[in-house]
Amino acid sequence: MKLGFAMRLASLFPVVVFSGVASSRAFQQRRLVAPETQHVLGNSASSSHRRPQLPILLNPSGGNVPPAGFAAFGDSYSAGIGTGVNGKEDECRHGLGAHPQLIAADLLASQGGRNASSFQFLSCTGATTQDMLSGVQDSQVDTFNVSLPVDFALLSMGGNDLGFFDVINACVFRFYNFYSGTCEAALANAKAQIESDEFDQRLNVIITEILDKVRWEKKPSFLITVTGYARFFNDVTDECDDMSFGIWWNGPKLKKDLRINMNAMVVTVNAKLRKTVDRVNSRFTKDKLVFVDYDEKFDGHRFCEPNVTEPDYGRTDTWFFLVGGPDNARNGTRPQHISDFKTLPPNSALVDPTSCLEPAQASGDWGELALCYMAMSKYEDPTLQLARGDFVAKNSMWYVPTYYGKTFHPRSLGHEVMRDKIYEVWDTLE
Repeated sequence: MKLGFAMRLASLFPVVVFSGVASSRAFQQRRLVAPETQHVLGNSASSSHRRPQLPILLNPSGGNVPPAGFAAFGDSYSAGIGTGVNGKEDECRHGLGAHPQLIAADLLASQGGRNASSFQFLSCTGATTQDMLSGVQDSQVDTFNVSLPVDFALLSMGGNDLGFFDVINACVFRFYNFYSGTCEAALANAKAQIESDEFDQRLNVIITEILDKVRWEKKPSFLITVTGYARFFNDVTDECDDMSFGIWWNGPKLKKDLRINMNAMVVTVNAKLRKTVDRVNSRFTKDKLVFVDYDEKFDGHRFCEPNVTEPDYGRTDTWFFLVGGPDNARNGTRPQHISDFKTLPPNSALVDPTSCLEPAQASGDWGELALCYMAMSKYEDPTLQLARGDFVAKNSMWYVPTYYGKTFHPRSLGHEVMRDKIYEVWDTLE
């Protein structure tokens, strides 16, 4: 790490200790406790993985570094859906293996576990830029508490605005069966969203609101780290052309052209995010944002890798979740208790196929949308059969929204790599 950046960020706010945990649809902030009780990745004695240090807390002079605080904003890629909970999953589907959680644990570990540091976990599954803007209900920006120590921020945003779920539904899973729309239309709509200026404008406003709220002119070292997304597929293998992730029998095949087009969508979204970061930075004499592209780190760990028969539920080297697939955390899959979740089987009265769509769409939660679409499909065609009914029948979690919502999101090992890439980029900063 270059000396100037480390020294600037070593001068931090006094410690603030929280007395508990608050959780709601768009907010969670907590006192950071020792890594052993956080159950974060890499703290298993049997793990051979070397946990990286937190670069922004390195102190070249060797003196004590005071505790810091930070906030995590954004969507499900930041919330870490599916990466484990202790007890009850909150409404934002925060996971213990989320990369902001790992960074928070590293921040605390840098203090030897002696002190507490503030961590505002504002990211929420289903969030769009509209959900973050100041003045809207459960606004992440409005919930952001700048009276607490806050020296940097993480931000993941774009997938929900730009139509990731619609593409995955229409092209891959077809939760709503024949009514899911065509893959071509979904890709075209995503392309139109990506090419429009609306997302850029809202993201620009959000970033400006965060910077203004922390009074950036008085905190020259404050930095927002914007993370992108990773391509889902190896798109050069041939054997995957005859495989399918479809929910119902005779689902769409994972043809090479489909994989290429979906990967191109992710690359374009990352380019758009990078462009927005550069545009905001151009307004300042000193950069206020940095973009982290971790996509290449997922090479070899995507769907449809060579010699893999998809869906492969036993392959821990795949860093994305399959529908209902287990996590790949180093210290084992973290327990989730069925009694902690609202049960929503597709043929249950709890999912009313005649009224579930509007609230599911309003939530933006992939899992709720998937379950609603499946309920609607089954209602309209009771003869439909699940493609992997034998697997579903053995898994008591199949009717939990997270069972579906986590699909195509990073598993715990993926979040480790996201954290490591963030550190790698921070190390290069002036």
